Amino acid sequence: MTFFRLLLATLTACGIAAVATVAAAAASRPNIILIMTDDQGYGDLSIHGNPVLETPHLDAFARGSATMKNFHVSPVCSPTRASLMTGRYNYRTRVIDTFKGRSMMDPAEVTVAELLRGAGYATGIFGKWHLGDNYPMRPTDKGFEEALTIRGGGLAQPSDPIENDRRYTNPIVFRNNRQEQAKGFCTDVFFDGALDFITKSQRAGRSFFAYLAPNAPHDPLHDVPPALYAKYKAKDLTSVLLGQGKDTDSVARIYAMVENIDENVGRLMARLEAQNLLANTIVIFMCDNGPASLRYVGPMRGKKTEPLDGGIRSPFYVHWPARLKPGTASDRIAAHLDVLPTLLDAAAVPLPAGLKLDGRSLLPLLEGRNVPWPDRTLVLQSHRGNAPAATHNMTVRTQRWKLVHPTGFGRETPPPNAPFELYELPVDPMEKNNLAASQPEVLQRLRDAYAAWFADVSNTRPDNFGPSRIIIGSDHETTTVLTRQNWRVPDTGDTGRDGAWLLRAERDSNYSVELRWLKPIAPGTIEIRAGDIVRTIDVRDATDRVTLDGLRIPRGELAFSATHHAGKTHEGAYHATLIRR
Repeated sequence: MTFFRLLLATLTACGIAAVATVAAAAASRPNIILIMTDDQGYGDLSIHGNPVLETPHLDAFARGSATMKNFHVSPVCSPTRASLMTGRYNYRTRVIDTFKGRSMMDPAEVTVAELLRGAGYATGIFGKWHLGDNYPMRPTDKGFEEALTIRGGGLAQPSDPIENDRRYTNPIVFRNNRQEQAKGFCTDVFFDGALDFITKSQRAGRSFFAYLAPNAPHDPLHDVPPALYAKYKAKDLTSVLLGQGKDTDSVARIYAMVENIDENVGRLMARLEAQNLLANTIVIFMCDNGPASLRYVGPMRGKKTEPLDGGIRSPFYVHWPARLKPGTASDRIAAHLDVLPTLLDAAAVPLPAGLKLDGRSLLPLLEGRNVPWPDRTLVLQSHRGNAPAATHNMTVRTQRWKLVHPTGFGRETPPPNAPFELYELPVDPMEKNNLAASQPEVLQRLRDAYAAWFADVSNTRPDNFGPSRIIIGSDHETTTVLTRQNWRVPDTGDTGRDGAWLLRAERDSNYSVELRWLKPIAPGTIEIRAGDIVRTIDVRDATDRVTLDGLRIPRGELAFSATHHAGKTHEGAYHATLIRR
């Protein structure tokens, strides 16, 4: 054999060996399914002591899983989703609220989907994203190969296509950014999509990461599975109602959606077993925040938007028979920040150099290993507004202590002289015995820790809390739909009158513009502003749709608005579609 033939044979053998090694690694690494429901609180599981709700599949799933018993999320959804995807505090990501342009994640943030896709995983999202509806912030821009999603905060919200007419059953969804008419209840649709994705990935011989994020049991509650609604409507629900609320009908509708989720989890696990995927698939179940209404939350108090434990505690069950022993439980405090590093650890995917995370891998605890685990300090904060206000509606948590400043989610600044509260959580899970006066040193230590944290996360980048801009004129998105989900308004009042979308035009382009309103507007004028460009349209007859061709928008940053004027009244467009020509 000549030298060159010998060299070729050697290189070929090495290449085959390398391919075989990669194939073996791919075969041994776990598949990953991350399930996160929307507004399902800690108490919305029968295994957590709920006396009315029936969740047999989730109960069985929990019994077969390892768990973190002290797992935390943000008080509202977009901040939780930003931290979940990045392993970082949401204040580092430009996601500081849930709407009005404050929940669009900075495109420079690196997601778990991007990291897993870079390692060869098939990646798919099914359900709610809520981190940006337009390029470059869509799921398909941030690591997901396949996306079956809804816009904005969910169905029946301002980002939803108007023609969807607030439907949860047979909703309009978006498959890889293209509008599509689905059939069935929304949660069923998303689980169907995930099951198809799993089967397709298995046939292709690829490990997969499926992010299953149904928008249930989030309101509105008008459209729920009818048979399950009838089941809970017939039950006595008074035992799960808290505070002054006695709305048993709403709870019946919520529980109908929760049991529907339970049925779908059962269907998912049965499919994994049938396809011989169950042993080496990580399946995580968690929630994005506490319940939106005052209802049963287990041995806690509080609800969505509140930094009390009822608003920020989530189930966190991890099912992975190949590595995790059922019943393994850790009481160490943990949070949404820890999911990304945990998944990378489990999948043996290295963290890119220079990527700063706030979370840590929980895998040693989930495996029940006796490892050093120093105490840590977690901070969770959420409220309305264009920028965070120091100490407003926040909590600082260590293993033993919890500092709370429950100043209310719905305002931009805290009320004056709002007191701080301090609780010793292991002995006071209901947060009833305020120790702020009797433990001044602990109180000050946690306030100092918060101040250091706030300064750190507030200086992640220049203009740290400035909004991300939607890019128009790009080949990645030639038709851009702008909705009130992502416009900026001059105050927190959602009047629908004033607002503008902050854009960046990638090139000089001509656009056709379609403007939509929820109801017909009266005769009058429409003023369109695109930076310094102003165009006026006369409206002669009542209509809910107005179009304009030939709007030239130059390259650069601009604010775009479209406002209808009739007499002394005015109202911004509900949706605006820009089509690059």
